[in-house]
Amino acid sequence: MEFNEKSILFASLLGSKVAQQIPRFETVQNEIGKRVLPPISFLPFKNNPVKINEPEGNFNPGELWMADAPKSESEQFFPFTFIDENGQKFLLPYEPMLNISSANNIVERTVAKAGNDIKYQGTVKERWSRGDYEIKITGVLIGSILTGDVSQCFPKSDFEKLRDILESRKSWGIQCEPLQLLGISKIVVYDMNFPFTKGENVQAYEISVKSDFDYNLLLEEEDVLQY
Repeated sequence: MEFNEKSILFASLLGSKVAQQIPRFETVQNEIGKRVLPPISFLPFKNNPVKINEPEGNFNPGELWMADAPKSESEQFFPFTFIDENGQKFLLPYEPMLNISSANNIVERTVAKAGNDIKYQGTVKERWSRGDYEIKITGVLIGSILTGDVSQCFPKSDFEKLRDILESRKSWGIQCEPLQLLGISKIVVYDMNFPFTKGENVQAYEISVKSDFDYNLLLEEEDVLQY
């Protein structure tokens, strides 16, 4: 049997028994290693040149490191604003998430009841009042530059304003649509947290507050008679 390059190549590719008849198979392997297999036309490979287009218009490289600008009150869906006694306002620059909860304060009395009638089981609810609304505010402060020196990228100004509000010993007026629907116009800060936040220009915050309603402990005599 005559062996040439073509027969050896096809025998090795097709697994023919012809390859078993070759006296020195290592020689065949060496010969195959010297050959380049023919291209297979059905494979969807195509080498296209890579082109890099230049940016159009005026381009400032520094803009690549700029963060998104804070949204104005009109651009936020539920903006949250703190208001002090002088009417000064501080709008949280990025809309926070609100979790609101409350409960009823109910005075219960357990009374010994005779008999086994099912309608006499349980406690007697004597009176109840409305508890405070507990509100958890979760949000983020973002500096204008993504990375760089602390004085440039960290949201220092907004952080200091929020810190002054949280550390004050007074109630704060607020403007926020979901809270106004519940009749809440004042809050008192109970707890604050500034957790670790990924990003040089980002600082998250968590604030726990409660609703604060005005009340009058001194009643006029005519007001008492009305009750």
